[in-house]
Amino acid sequence: MNVTCRIVNLQEEYSGLYNDHQSLLQSGAPDKMNALRAKGMEVFEKLGIPSNKVEDYKYTNLQPFFKGSLNIAFTNESAHTDVTEHFHCEVPQLKTYNIFLVNGWYSHQNDVSELPEGVIVGSIQEKANEYPELFEKYYGETAPCETDGMVAMNTAFAQDGAFIYVPKGVVVDRPIQMVNVMTGNADRLVFQRNLVIVEENSQVKMMMCDHTMTPNKFVVNNVTEIFANENSVFDVCNVQNQHNLTTQVAGLYVHQKKHSNILTNHLTLHAGLARNNIRVTMADEHCESHMYGLYLSDKNQHVDNFTFIDHVKANCQSNELFKGVMDDAATGAFTGRVLVRKDAQQTNAYQSNNNLLLMESAKINSRPQLEIYADDVKCSHGATVGQLDDEAMFYLRARGISEPEARILLMYAFAYEVIEKIRVEPLKEQIRDLVERRFRGELDKCDSCVVCGQVGTNVSCL
Repeated sequence: MNVTCRIVNLQEEYSGLYNDHQSLLQSGAPDKMNALRAKGMEVFEKLGIPSNKVEDYKYTNLQPFFKGSLNIAFTNESAHTDVTEHFHCEVPQLKTYNIFLVNGWYSHQNDVSELPEGVIVGSIQEKANEYPELFEKYYGETAPCETDGMVAMNTAFAQDGAFIYVPKGVVVDRPIQMVNVMTGNADRLVFQRNLVIVEENSQVKMMMCDHTMTPNKFVVNNVTEIFANENSVFDVCNVQNQHNLTTQVAGLYVHQKKHSNILTNHLTLHAGLARNNIRVTMADEHCESHMYGLYLSDKNQHVDNFTFIDHVKANCQSNELFKGVMDDAATGAFTGRVLVRKDAQQTNAYQSNNNLLLMESAKINSRPQLEIYADDVKCSHGATVGQLDDEAMFYLRARGISEPEARILLMYAFAYEVIEKIRVEPLKEQIRDLVERRFRGELDKCDSCVVCGQVGTNVSCL
């Protein structure tokens, strides 16, 4: 069932929408999801959709983007859309377990029959009912529903998403690729909730790809909770490649146990407005966290990365590096908070944000933050904002390289450090190619793309 609503007064309208469709929202959902749903709406009615008057959203006012006529899918009708023939992975020598989600609903066209024994992949709504002990233990335990209006809104409205469980001692032999597809013949508001559980001594890599198939306005509120248990290794690479009418608020919340190792890489290649909330809680000793990001913006696009690494216990290490390239009238923001609590002695924490502005009209706001309450730590943070190096440009031009080509080489050299952190070699090669093509003004083929004006029958996923 699709419902189109005209949003004017945000809190009142969304509260009314929630009350009018409670039966649909709760239908088929487990008890804990519905209990937290009610709590989420209660918090949302207090906090609302953030404007730039909210400190954590200082550089991004989300309220205008959630107004207007938006179509919401309260049932999984759109999940039956056949997207598998439109999307195919074009990464050479990379075989993945592919799962598709359409407008926030898990598509049952996926083939995950070859997954290692014990690994569970499916619809979060369905798997929550099949495995209630897992769902009740983890769902809603790390995403900050009580302090973030967008998480509260997602908790209230999200009905489906992906559920991924890797049991103890299992090494998943190839990456799990989650393709998030936005499609339809009307402007849409999409909610999606994902839950990933990696048990002790397990290893898994994930690729999350965000795409738009039709030239409509899409507003997306996506929350992913990840639990990396003792001695686990987890990698996730999120690639955002959406058209200019897309507004995406993507929350990634990671909870780490002892001796776990996680790597996150967030690549915003194209989006109208992208707000990425990334929070890592190192809740035990000897955790290791690596957080990297690359954002490329032009025209009037806006990218806002908000990160928070919470060192709760001693003997943990975190490395964070985000880089941005801004062109035309694009705007961006980076807020990176590293908190070292009193008990987090012997912490090593390093954070850096570097930005390249190609034109005077491009703007970036950078706020690295380091908050330390322990006295035996090694921590540093910093930020840079600059333009292409004139001496390097002169060096390349003196060797017969044209100015446009020299600019591309310098931009690619700037982005190279983040790309090299990807720990899946075939994927790393493909990202190198995509970034270079992005710098050259080229785009992947897309179906009725409002950015490039091309109409294609296939969409290349990564």
